[in-house]
Amino acid sequence: MPRMRLSLRFLLPISVLFALLATLMMPLVDAWNLRWSIRDLDNQSQLITETLKEPLVELIVKEDYAKVQAMLNSAIKEKRLYALAYCDEAGKMRRWTQTFPTELGCAPSNGENGVVRINSDDSRGGPVHLSIQPLKDEGQVFGYLVFVHDMGYLEHRSSETRGYVIAAFTILAVLVMMITLLVAHLSWHNWMAGIRAVLRGENPIRAMEQADPEVRPIIRDLNQMLSDASRRSTLRDDATTQWGPETLRQLLHDHLYGDEILVVSNREPYVHVHTDQGIQVQRPASGLVTAVEPVMRACSGTWIAQGSGSADKESADAKGRLRVPPDRPSYTLRRIWLSEEEERGYYYGFANEGIWPLCHIAHVRPNFRGADWEQYVKVNQRFADAVVEETNTHDPVILVQDYHFALLPRMIRELLPRATILTFWHIPWPNPESFGICPWRNEILEGLLGSTILGFHTPYHRKNFIETVDRFLETRIEHENSTISYRGKLTMVQDYPISIHWPGATADGADMVAEPRQRIRQQLGLDDEDKLLLGVDRLDYTKGIIERFEAVERLLEKRPEWVGRLCLLQIAAPSRSLLDEYQGFESRVRATAARINERFGDARIPPILLRIEQHSHGAVVEHYRACDICMVTSLHDGMNLVAKEFVAAREDEAGVLILSQFAGAAGELREALVINPYDREETAAALHSALSMAPAEQRERMRSLRALVRDFNIYRWAGRMLVDAAVARRQARIQERIFYQSASPSRRKR
Repeated sequence: MPRMRLSLRFLLPISVLFALLATLMMPLVDAWNLRWSIRDLDNQSQLITETLKEPLVELIVKEDYAKVQAMLNSAIKEKRLYALAYCDEAGKMRRWTQTFPTELGCAPSNGENGVVRINSDDSRGGPVHLSIQPLKDEGQVFGYLVFVHDMGYLEHRSSETRGYVIAAFTILAVLVMMITLLVAHLSWHNWMAGIRAVLRGENPIRAMEQADPEVRPIIRDLNQMLSDASRRSTLRDDATTQWGPETLRQLLHDHLYGDEILVVSNREPYVHVHTDQGIQVQRPASGLVTAVEPVMRACSGTWIAQGSGSADKESADAKGRLRVPPDRPSYTLRRIWLSEEEERGYYYGFANEGIWPLCHIAHVRPNFRGADWEQYVKVNQRFADAVVEETNTHDPVILVQDYHFALLPRMIRELLPRATILTFWHIPWPNPESFGICPWRNEILEGLLGSTILGFHTPYHRKNFIETVDRFLETRIEHENSTISYRGKLTMVQDYPISIHWPGATADGADMVAEPRQRIRQQLGLDDEDKLLLGVDRLDYTKGIIERFEAVERLLEKRPEWVGRLCLLQIAAPSRSLLDEYQGFESRVRATAARINERFGDARIPPILLRIEQHSHGAVVEHYRACDICMVTSLHDGMNLVAKEFVAAREDEAGVLILSQFAGAAGELREALVINPYDREETAAALHSALSMAPAEQRERMRSLRALVRDFNIYRWAGRMLVDAAVARRQARIQERIFYQSASPSRRKR
């Protein structure tokens, strides 16, 4: 009985308190309901304005007010939209619907939204919401739309809401009373013991142990998502983190532990070829391989690529598989064999005579042939099938590389719906007008939108892609989040500036540079005072090789004191030599070099030393260390890793980088001498500045460049993408679990 009396003493104040709270809440509920309703109506007005803006502005410019009237009449069919009027920028009402209240007039002059009352003979008389939305196009105001929304439904909604609030407070009061009765009937000793347990944290743990086991993963993943968001921000913005293979491995362990990772590219990281000394292993001269191969060493997995070496089949098993690198195997290489017809149509034809010149603004006309497109589709499907063969799970992480596989993401998505697909486009993306000439533009865009994440080198290329999609496909684009929704699938489009593997610290950087510098200069017949300029490129018309030669020629014309004191060593790896355009380009390069050398034939050393041959990565690094100036004069480039490789090789903090403004690297390497390669005068002037630059200025510039390349290396590039992939995967899993929890038992079984 004492406990019962104690319980009743608690119940009466609780009942009065809840009744008082419910009474006080009613005005707040009405105010919140009004605020929410007004916000919804304003949002509806903005949405209608954005929908009507483009056609309406066009009609206003044409002064076709009859069609303007028709559009207004059609728009008020929208639910709760009572009337609509168009006023010009001077505040004069031009067109309005028949239901528009005459006493409102043209209200844009005050520029305020709000609730007003009107007198009307129909059922909509009473309070209405007035919303004024400007018609703007490219910063110019073409007038205003005045929206009149019916607020008659608000009283009914408020009544319903008040009922819900009263019911909620009643239920809450009953629950509190029941808990109070239960607590009152506990002994004082047990009650205090329970308090102590809560303070010790025992009860929360017991509650978690008793939780639904199907809910626990969701709670755990939600907590992890918060951690992921914080870490993702750190990875993007914190330049103090020292990135390397171990950092990337730890990231993979923390975010993608146990997940299967595959890379798909046209070019393989290791090529086996027959030589006089037997089968040898070569690494192709490819920026893509240079960038991605260190990532695969760090994360293991499988790399799927075309087998192109003369001894590739002999070096792999029956399925085309082998472990690489040869000296320390850490991942699997799966080779795909293409017929001559497939390679000519897919690689030489559509990829390199079509997409490559289309995306590079280098004034070479792209060629699109139906037969090439058929081979491109066929080979992309072959690689998609190979991905499925090599996958051991239903939701792998797949990194698709470059323009050879524009269709592959969509094909993989159809075969592996739960896969996380990261596609990286290593070349520029053109503006919508340029891309629009491709006959299969929609198919390419749809293929790329099969990606979970689509990456480009620069914000400019990312912006071009989003605008291209907006031009040619019906999609929903969220510019703030840089996402594209197409056919129920969401693709995040980001810029990830690619970089290189940082070679690491050395005991004495100057000594590492001095030996190859002396040896190579002796091989070239240069004295210590002579200046060595260096160009390292594939033999491609986008690299500005001829423009580079002509800039050297112009320098010698303007500054004859440099004649016989400098030479440009051009290392040009042969590329796509089966194509007529590349054969003709090689001839032009050779002819230009010969002409310039003949013109300055009396010089002690020739101005141009042309080496059209393959060089190993180690040999190229030695040339970086031997030269005084590295010239990167791309006419249009995605990134151009030569610039970053040169910076990384200069442990002595000497040397000057001359960099084209049309290379993606120019957006990062701001301490380089940035030039327009089409302007021979500007390039020649930059050459003279570089040749005359004091050692102290060289050191200051190179230190800044090296710090940036060291901090923003290939592992940070990969880490940013993989963390974004991990976040996307976790979100997808949580959505699946929530769907599973909410599904009926019969649907769960299915």
